[in-house]
Amino acid sequence: MPSAAVPVILFAATLCFGLGLVLPIAVFETLLVFTERPSLIEVIAGLWDEGDVAIAFLVGLFSVAFPAAKLLVLHLAAYAPERLHWVERVGVLSKWSMADVLVVALAIFAAKTSGLAEAATQAGIWFYAGATLLSAAAAVILTRRARG
Repeated sequence: MPSAAVPVILFAATLCFGLGLVLPIAVFETLLVFTERPSLIEVIAGLWDEGDVAIAFLVGLFSVAFPAAKLLVLHLAAYAPERLHWVERVGVLSKWSMADVLVVALAIFAAKTSGLAEAATQAGIWFYAGATLLSAAAAVILTRRARG
């Protein structure tokens, strides 16, 4: 893939990541009256407000801090050739990339099978997944560039 594609991929990944954080990730309807459409940021804030500080911290770390750090390293490597070797270190962060998508899928499955609520995915989770896949693609391209 040409080098010109990397900036476009990284821009799209960064945009998708931002949208994935602020748009609703799922909709939960209970008793046909109550509807919740939390974003990832709202989930973290809700956990924090409810006193689940450790869980809020872990979700924030794995959902916001690690992906943001990965995107930052990819941007630095893409625009500063002397930092291209940093891309290989980003592999540790990549291992956790799809964990949030999996957790939301499990929560929706649990809500649907429990009979207590109806649940469905919303745009936020798809943007978040897109950011994960796009950043992985950029990492692959930059890793090949660093090795070749």
